[in-house]
Amino acid sequence: MREISAINKWIESYDEATRKLEDLKVLLEFFNAGEGTEDEVMAQYNKTLAVIEDLEFRKMLNKEEDRLSAILNINAGAGGTESQDWAEMLMRMYLRWAERNNYTSKVLDIQEGEGAGIKSASIELDGEFAFGYLKGESGVHRLVRLSPFDANHKRHTSFASVYAYPMVDDNILIEINPADLSWDTFRSSGPGGQNVNKVESAVRVRHAPSGLVVECQETRSQQQNRDKAMTMLKSQLYELELRKKREKLDALESSKMKIEWGSQIRSYVFHPYKMVKDLRTGVETSNVQQVMDGDLDAFVKAYLIEFS
Repeated sequence: MREISAINKWIESYDEATRKLEDLKVLLEFFNAGEGTEDEVMAQYNKTLAVIEDLEFRKMLNKEEDRLSAILNINAGAGGTESQDWAEMLMRMYLRWAERNNYTSKVLDIQEGEGAGIKSASIELDGEFAFGYLKGESGVHRLVRLSPFDANHKRHTSFASVYAYPMVDDNILIEINPADLSWDTFRSSGPGGQNVNKVESAVRVRHAPSGLVVECQETRSQQQNRDKAMTMLKSQLYELELRKKREKLDALESSKMKIEWGSQIRSYVFHPYKMVKDLRTGVETSNVQQVMDGDLDAFVKAYLIEFS
């Protein structure tokens, strides 16, 4: 049923593009015959172009995992309060992106910073193609600004890392040997009521063969957190397999840039000028506030066009 639904969406989008193109042809014929206005023709042209560009954009998301929901891990770099504040700003940016694109978002785990910001966070962005759109966000994000935490108001450079991986569903089989797992429980941090702070409802699971460690403190129920932690672990194991395949492809296609954890991908400059620039595609904008409010479309599309 899922495959049928996906195919139907392509058919419907193709039919819509065809209808708009036919309407454009009719309007152009009327205009050439002295009827209608240039504004009407251009309005229809822009509508038709938007539908076709959307089809082309979606065609780039042709890998099996692209259709899945996404989980983002955000970690502050070295630099204490500065980097922790930057990590929280990035988390807000992606939550706003989810809101702008009608994705459901949940904070699965968060480690509060010391004084301000966050040390790390895991957020789930639930919706079709979330991972496909966000897979290019993995890497190090660099911030340059006048520090609000510096009494001398000097310019500081901060780093935070983002890593995106697909949220596996029931159709993807990831086998995990229970003997390879070790579980810890602890009290949830942050706000959440008496139960969250007094009961060890948060969980941490370690997967010995891969070395992966996953924490979850989303709910007050330890069992629900265990279930979510297992889903997160399966997602990360799935992403590890995807990375292995990607490394093989990269070895064959050396002309393509590797997607590596720890590679700086984007700079956000707040001072002495305003600019956000993607170092892989060269796309840049001076509208920093719009980007921080979740408008990442230009960066996402440029990445997919160049590297898909």
